[in-house]
Amino acid sequence: MSGNKAFKVGEKILFGIFGVFIVLATVSYIALEIFRSRAPEPIFQVKTHYDFSPEGERGSVIFRESGCTSCHRAMRNGTNMGLDLDGVGSKRSRDWIYQFMKQPETTYSARTIDHGGRPKEAAYVAELPETSLQAIAAFLSELKADQGSAASPLPPEGRSEFIDNMLKAWAPESWKEKYADIRQRNAAPAGTEEASH
Repeated sequence: MSGNKAFKVGEKILFGIFGVFIVLATVSYIALEIFRSRAPEPIFQVKTHYDFSPEGERGSVIFRESGCTSCHRAMRNGTNMGLDLDGVGSKRSRDWIYQFMKQPETTYSARTIDHGGRPKEAAYVAELPETSLQAIAAFLSELKADQGSAASPLPPEGRSEFIDNMLKAWAPESWKEKYADIRQRNAAPAGTEEASH
């Protein structure tokens, strides 16, 4: 009996399909990168902004040098293994961010995956010097989200067909009596007030 075993027809077909997928994925990636590098405008609209104070600038350096980008994305750099922090300053205050880094599970009121006591991977964050934690908190609090972005507390300005269709499809009728549409309240003429719940 020989040690070499020929592939069966089904195995050859399976490996062939797998090979075609690999080739298509590689070609698609290369084509997208070429298109992206030559596009006159960004493919995706940027919906976050920042205007750093000197402490915020120092915090951005400490954030990168401390290895935070190995889990988090900020200023469109890093990975998405953890939360994307672009726009977090529109959701959380500087003090909240600082308290979370110092005592994550107390501030968050729940167990965290990576932050907290050892042996968690990001336990070292709470052990950074006070000045570093304050600078990182300043940096993150200055990452703001534009209205309508995923990180913004406010929806896009004006009407959105997508939001209207989702509300029609999923929001129970009882919600219309209980909650006010923030888009209507923001669009109300001056001098008029709508009740909000």
